[in-house]
Amino acid sequence: MLRSGIACAASAVRCDDWVSQPFILTAALPPDIQSWSEGLRREHYPPERNHLHAHVTMFHSFAPSLLAELRDFLPRVAAEFAPPRAVISGVMDLGTGTAIALLSEELLELRALIAERFHGSLTAQDLHEPRPHITVQNKVTRRQARALQATLAAEVELRAGRGRFAFPALELHLYQGGPWERVKRSVFRGQARL
Repeated sequence: MLRSGIACAASAVRCDDWVSQPFILTAALPPDIQSWSEGLRREHYPPERNHLHAHVTMFHSFAPSLLAELRDFLPRVAAEFAPPRAVISGVMDLGTGTAIALLSEELLELRALIAERFHGSLTAQDLHEPRPHITVQNKVTRRQARALQATLAAEVELRAGRGRFAFPALELHLYQGGPWERVKRSVFRGQARL
């Protein structure tokens, strides 16, 4: 049983309306980038909306009926593959927010593999290949977003100069109307490269 009270059967999570409580798959950040991006979120994200840790979303919405399959498949993927490598590529304009843009062909290849496995179960939003990023500001005015983007440019460029990093794990979360509850963490420990 998850802390949220949703009953977990061996084959599925039962939920009256899975659209309101989907599962979200993210790529975990290494500790140094996690700490840095958390600090940016605390400083620039509206506090009443900052319910989450910094993260890189891979899939926005898996149905609860897929929980057993996700719990089985994600650890096998993480056991087979080495941590996907990435670089920070700049500041991303989200319109009414700001993100740290990332480049990671390996993460996108891994995402494609997962998408193929769950083809037919993906939402319209998850059918499109994402632009990997870490959101550090959202739901602000356009002017506030542009001001932060200008301010962050030099800091992000300096951080990007540190070179590649690797995502240590996949994390599956249950959406709870704001906060997320982590359900499963699958640490990459394989050797295969995508």
